[in-house]
Amino acid sequence: MITGLDHVVVLAGDINAASVAYQTLFARAPAWQNSGDGADRVLFTLDNTTLELMAPSGEGANADRIRSVLAAQGEGLASICFRTSDIAQMHRRLDRLTLKPDVIADVESRDAISGAVLSWKRTRAATEATRGVRMFFLERDKERPLSVRTTPGSITALDHVVVSTSDPERAAALYGARLGLDMALDRSHPDWGRLMFFRCGDLIVEVTHRPGKATDTSQEKLQDKLRGLCWRVTDIDATHARLVQAGVDVSEVRTGRKPGTRVMTVRNGTCGVPTLLVQPSAGKPD
Repeated sequence: MITGLDHVVVLAGDINAASVAYQTLFARAPAWQNSGDGADRVLFTLDNTTLELMAPSGEGANADRIRSVLAAQGEGLASICFRTSDIAQMHRRLDRLTLKPDVIADVESRDAISGAVLSWKRTRAATEATRGVRMFFLERDKERPLSVRTTPGSITALDHVVVSTSDPERAAALYGARLGLDMALDRSHPDWGRLMFFRCGDLIVEVTHRPGKATDTSQEKLQDKLRGLCWRVTDIDATHARLVQAGVDVSEVRTGRKPGTRVMTVRNGTCGVPTLLVQPSAGKPD
């Protein structure tokens, strides 16, 4: 029923600074800009998903909520939104699985530059039912415009989003059995803990449980957290050179954990989001 990861939301204190930072990281121009309901938004749409930057604007309950989150947690990943082809059916499933979805809302957005309009239907599961991860579901009427590449060595797509958990069995039940994502990998290692990969369109939701983090089902420890993003590049050496020239703090390119991959870490310019870039192995990414 879930067809892909529609977008991830990153909260920022300054929408202009955040937009410039991600234009540098992606080597792509914003695809959509919008203000309203207490927030300024800038969207970057890549080949398989969208990153939405959101910053508080003006007065009102939503602006106050965003400011309170920023004050408590700082900038960073705030929520994920899955895409579905039938929001009514998705809503019924969420309700049956006691994920307590909101009433389906009709939403419209107008791009500040082009004047184009997009509309979609959306619901949100109760955060306490999704183990602390803010999780939305939407059905769009048409595709968003892609972000235009501005220089060579651009980011192409999202490879995976990382969720950390204190209780891997309950997390597996949520993403696999309840949300219906296909488990592609379940592996444990004494050095890096337990990894579970759930396919979501052509990218992965990676759920991690670190060594030494014993399962704790007490209410205050039940929270899972959005931890980071990994973006795909076609030529990691070219991307590395471009980012270094732009003054971005990046690691050296190294061999990835998955055979045939090469990776590097981006240490700044991501609005507090732990960020990895990967050049996939030859063949279809999985």
